[in-house]
Amino acid sequence: MDTVRIISKNVKMVAHRGLSGIERENTNPAFVAAGNRSYFGIETDVHRTADGKFVIIHDETTERVSLGKVNINVEESNYADLENIVLPDLDESTNRQDIRIPLLEDYIKICKKYDKVCVLELKNPFVKEDIVKMVEEIRSLGYLEKVIFISFSWANCVILRSLLPDNDIQWLTGVELTDEVINDLVDERLNLDAYYKLLTKELVDKLHSRGISINCWTCDIKEDGENLVDMGVDFITSNILE
Repeated sequence: MDTVRIISKNVKMVAHRGLSGIERENTNPAFVAAGNRSYFGIETDVHRTADGKFVIIHDETTERVSLGKVNINVEESNYADLENIVLPDLDESTNRQDIRIPLLEDYIKICKKYDKVCVLELKNPFVKEDIVKMVEEIRSLGYLEKVIFISFSWANCVILRSLLPDNDIQWLTGVELTDEVINDLVDERLNLDAYYKLLTKELVDKLHSRGISINCWTCDIKEDGENLVDMGVDFITSNILE
């Protein structure tokens, strides 16, 4: 299995949850697979455990990613309850010891090794204290300037902007944009990460005219990806397109 190539021109391609079309999502193998290819960035999801560790997983529980074998609520559990879970490979085998739930630190170090931009999604609303702690952890690893932060939580984005005047911060959305929301993005100096089927050439041009850059999720169809390129989006996030 390999990626599906598109003519991306100047559009920056982002590997969704690592190269999750080839490796188990949000694991070190998925990040390394993306690192070894031409992607601009590697996207992932972060939660905080009950004992204050930042771990990489999309869902709030381990049920889906473990194919129902283990069902632990990540944010209500300690990291010790998660670190030894061996996740199934895409063929559902469990003989690879490297397919586990990583720490934020693991993800940052892999992106740094391969010189990829981190596209880090804060999954749930975080209190400011934890966002500060996360930012400082990334800063201590010497890679904060190469991180794009994204979140469906407007409050997360506003807190991040107050802490990081120079980083790209993108508000995630799956609903149509009103003029009011576009004005709010401009006021808060936030960029956009929208569900790709919401985008039109007219909307892309409108957002660009307001100084808003556009990421989009999650496009896995070659023809759709090439249409997005023609629209002039800035980033395309995909499980398999490269």
